[in-house]
Amino acid sequence: MAGAPVVSIIDDDQSLRESIMDFVRAMGLEAQGFERAEDFLHSDGIVRTACLITDMRMPGMSGLDLHERLVARGEAIPTIVITAFPKDDDRARARRNGVICYLAKPFDPNRLADCITSALEKREHGKSKS
Repeated sequence: MAGAPVVSIIDDDQSLRESIMDFVRAMGLEAQGFERAEDFLHSDGIVRTACLITDMRMPGMSGLDLHERLVARGEAIPTIVITAFPKDDDRARARRNGVICYLAKPFDPNRLADCITSALEKREHGKSKS
């Protein structure tokens, strides 16, 4: 898996986080997991991450707040937000701020795979423009 794109998963639900990590690995990608947004921000994982999957509601910083903070710091990572509590205003905010996908739990694994693929394509397209 050396050289495979890294997908970072941030979710305070350990079983879901590990399940998504297993799914990402089954796609042939590298996965790293974090319980909280702050843990991710204080890791070296940011520079390695090609796609970010984050829960919307977590203790501390929300997934959407994390995405916005990364964008403001110039470290925009193609992001997928997942939530058990979908709201139209959150979905609209996510779209305005460039989130790739906003998925309601439980989500279709095929839809998640499509979102990951889109995120990685966006990341690669962004790199080629540099």
